[in-house]
Amino acid sequence: MIDTDTLRAKARGALDRCGVKDYDGDALSARSPVTGEDLFGIGGSGDVERAVAQARAAFLQWRATPAPVRGHLVKRLGELIHEHREDLADLVSIEAGKIRSEALGEVQEMIDVCEFALGLSRQLYGRTMPSERPGHRLMETWHPLGVVGVISAFNFPVAVWSWNTAIALTCGDTVVWKPSEQTPLTALACSALLDRAVAETGAPAGLHQLLLGGPEVGERLVDSPDVALISATGSTRMGRAVGPRVAARFGRSILELGGNNAAVVTASADLDLTVNAVVFAAAGTAGQRCTTMRRLIVHEDVADELIDRIAAAYRRLPVGDPFDGKTLVGPLINEAAHGRMRASLSQAAAEGGELLAGGERELVPDAPGAFYVRPALVRMPAQSTIVKEETFAPILYALTYSDLDEAIALHNDVPQGLSSAIFTRDQREAERFLSSDGSDCGIVNVNAGTSGAEIGGAFGGEKETGGGRESGSDAWRSYMRRSTSTVSYSEHLVLAQDVSFL
Repeated sequence: MIDTDTLRAKARGALDRCGVKDYDGDALSARSPVTGEDLFGIGGSGDVERAVAQARAAFLQWRATPAPVRGHLVKRLGELIHEHREDLADLVSIEAGKIRSEALGEVQEMIDVCEFALGLSRQLYGRTMPSERPGHRLMETWHPLGVVGVISAFNFPVAVWSWNTAIALTCGDTVVWKPSEQTPLTALACSALLDRAVAETGAPAGLHQLLLGGPEVGERLVDSPDVALISATGSTRMGRAVGPRVAARFGRSILELGGNNAAVVTASADLDLTVNAVVFAAAGTAGQRCTTMRRLIVHEDVADELIDRIAAAYRRLPVGDPFDGKTLVGPLINEAAHGRMRASLSQAAAEGGELLAGGERELVPDAPGAFYVRPALVRMPAQSTIVKEETFAPILYALTYSDLDEAIALHNDVPQGLSSAIFTRDQREAERFLSSDGSDCGIVNVNAGTSGAEIGGAFGGEKETGGGRESGSDAWRSYMRRSTSTVSYSEHLVLAQDVSFL
């Protein structure tokens, strides 16, 4: 088991190599869920007004920079992230508790979105439409929006920042970032690398600002009238607070909130494939992904076999030190997360649930303050309330169904609408699940789990998930403003709709 002194040395080494300077202080305490202990205090600025003013001043210059030139900045950022891939992965594991492969995967996601944003810098396409008036041209163009405020969560401490920042910078915006107070070290490292990329490419100083602090810092950022767009990732409860406050000042928001993701497993499914996909989606990142699979809706003909196989796989999962190459399940972020998991399991039992595997805390030597748990599998009756709630921990509720209409109704009967999956060899079942009267989620997969989205597709969900979209596809439009323009090259004034005035 890795000890706190080793983690502390790893963290300081990674920060130093990423170019972070003068980070010691008492603004926040850097803590690692790996041992459950504090590493060291760090300084930082929570001066929202100053950060927004500097970002606003930089925007006035950055918005006039040609988009392909802006792309050079995100290209250099991606190169620097690649150079410091191991350091950033170390920090992700230290602060978020992710196993090595997942930490490296998150850093790779940053590199991927920088490559996407580079290509996007030459594809911010407008549109030309035929005008009803002779001698006129009608067109739409897209322009930089302004200062973008990014509020990110602990579970993806760097990827979500990169989704927003790489796209926003390419679109001509500037960024003010308020990371989770549980992951300040990854934020310091990413900010330092971007500062270096800014200096090396000649971009305006101040176009990226980092704010470290508690919830009050995020609240002031949300309320700032000079922040054109707030992109916030977190719980539905957080979104209910953020959305109305931004709307009250006529700002824009992208909300990536809770998920209560399910997979439907039909009688025709490949069970070998299904077991592997379900175990990763439900137990990966210790159940602390917004796309974690939390409900398994299985056809009654294959339910007993599939549930038994998943329970057996759960019992074999290596739980422990995320720096150990054999580990597949790292720690929960803190004691509060463990308390919520225990409370949900108690409620599930009260509603008739049967715990088939896991749920217990794993005591790890030399880490008494850490919270390692064995992922839990609970068989539930169809009519239960706990399955409609998201618990940010590795709990998978298994339910059964008899026909596909029933399965889809069970699937959609939750407030959240982020990610979904169906496992089937029947094309008709797959197409039905993908159709407008199938899954009501923003992400709908066939024979693939609910976790592990690629950056090329827009990421986000419906209902209480917030409706926002980040990363790929046309999500870039959220970071820009649209102008509709009419150009007349006629010698006469021609009014639309055949209006005659003079």
